[in-house]
Amino acid sequence: MGTVNHGLRAIPARSHRRDGPLIGGKVGLVMSKISAQLVFAVAVVSVGSQLALAAPTETDRSNVDQVKGRKIFAKHCAGCHGPEGRGDGYLLLGPDPANLTRSATKKKPDALLLQTIHEGKPNMPSWKGRLSEDESRAVLAYIRALKK
Repeated sequence: MGTVNHGLRAIPARSHRRDGPLIGGKVGLVMSKISAQLVFAVAVVSVGSQLALAAPTETDRSNVDQVKGRKIFAKHCAGCHGPEGRGDGYLLLGPDPANLTRSATKKKPDALLLQTIHEGKPNMPSWKGRLSEDESRAVLAYIRALKK
């Protein structure tokens, strides 16, 4: 019997036939493990890529929220904050509606802006009884997307 090089050492080749191709002892075992691992890896990649195609990405979700938020903003917020959020709408509830495009607004954490949407301010009504949590978050996504 000959030997088969496996890495740095030689393994004696013990071969036998079992209703199929010639398989050599430890080499056959190693090859079958590698084959099984390769099949598993291909299956994982295949399933993972199908899930990635089916599931919306975070960017897609953000775009959907922005579109929804823009519609809600136009209906409920633009009257005071202006159509582009610059605070140049009608002064319905008092002076100085916030300019939502300012860097000061952009620096505020989401939690604080959501609290403002929910609770209101002295010259801004509370929206917690009129907007759902998802709608408030959609408005926030739109505000975050506003350009200077």
